[in-house]
Amino acid sequence: MILYANGCSHTAAAEAVVPDAFANDDGCSGIDRRPHPLNLAASWCTKLAEQLNANLVCDAESGSSNDRILRTTQQWLDTAIDLADTLVVIQWTTWEREEWLHNGTYYQVNASGVDWVPKDLQLRYKQYIDNHNYWAKTQEWYKKIWDLHVELADRKVTHLFYNGWSTFSDIPDKKDFGKNYLGPYDRDLSYNSVLVNNGFEWVSPNSYHFDAKGHCFWANYVLQYIKQHNLVTTHALSTN
Repeated sequence: MILYANGCSHTAAAEAVVPDAFANDDGCSGIDRRPHPLNLAASWCTKLAEQLNANLVCDAESGSSNDRILRTTQQWLDTAIDLADTLVVIQWTTWEREEWLHNGTYYQVNASGVDWVPKDLQLRYKQYIDNHNYWAKTQEWYKKIWDLHVELADRKVTHLFYNGWSTFSDIPDKKDFGKNYLGPYDRDLSYNSVLVNNGFEWVSPNSYHFDAKGHCFWANYVLQYIKQHNLVTTHALSTN
């Protein structure tokens, strides 16, 4: 069985063990933006894969936009060999983030106003901050996520979505994702809210990340949801 996971820093487990986000942050664990290996080893997706006796494929990246999450998920789905024995779990990030392709490089930007972008993109970034419409982005991503859910259902790909922070609680026309979305409309069922409401604290006041114990809790939380809704076969769970 394959567990495919995607998301932002909450899935990449930034700061869970060491105060880093990317593999290249410490100058010795890698040269790219993949999750730092010590943090990834403690991530909820690694722990969930162990409990499912599954091989983990993690495409999460700290600072990721939903554009990137959707793009890389689609790329992986297009090249995957056995989707019949795959569980796709996607953690959606905040709706305002965007991905920009410039001179062959993808840049992840958000509305914080502090992102670094090349000089050629600085005016575009300023306009993005000035003209940001969170409600419009919420509606845009609601449709895109629904479309992906429909596509995966049509392709008979077992999948589970959940919200990292933002939710669709204000969407008026609420569609039925069935068992494939963990609390899409409930503020209390986002990853952040569940952990905070269960007594976990952020490792840093300004990062909103959780430690290894928080990731272990979320792995068990998702596992119980998977069992309750029969998302995977009894055989896959028999070794736990």
